[in-house]
Amino acid sequence: MPVKTVWPIDHVCGHTCDVDLSKRPADRRAGYARWLASRDCSECWRASKDQDSESKAEWLANKRAEEAAEAETWAEQYRMPPLDGSERAVGWAARCRHQLVTAAYTALVAEGETDEAEWQAIEEAVRPLTRAGWWIDNRDADPSDLPELLEAAGEADRPSENPHF
Repeated sequence: MPVKTVWPIDHVCGHTCDVDLSKRPADRRAGYARWLASRDCSECWRASKDQDSESKAEWLANKRAEEAAEAETWAEQYRMPPLDGSERAVGWAARCRHQLVTAAYTALVAEGETDEAEWQAIEEAVRPLTRAGWWIDNRDADPSDLPELLEAAGEADRPSENPHF
């Protein structure tokens, strides 16, 4: 007598369904049926994934709103000018600028050898950089590299000595 191919599965969610296991080797059907019984049925699994997606999306939206509020408060406190770009880019760049500059302060001043006067010069160099794309492009930069990045950005704004370039 052949091994059955359709197995009744009593899922942990309480639902029962018949599952066709004919595509599995005969000697693996019973073990797979036990494994399926230890899981939610397909419908309950999809419903939980949808809830997880919604809760993750909600969590992410709340996290972004919190970061945006912190960045806005920081920008006001340190008199940072508004950024230029699309609405979406400006929001993202404001968070990037806040995170990079505060991390740079920690790396260079709090944990490094930069004094407050040198930091003030760095902070002044941050203010003219209002292009949102620059902050987004440099969001993954090492915070201790900020002075060099600011210098390079300043050089890009100056006209070159050779007018042909």
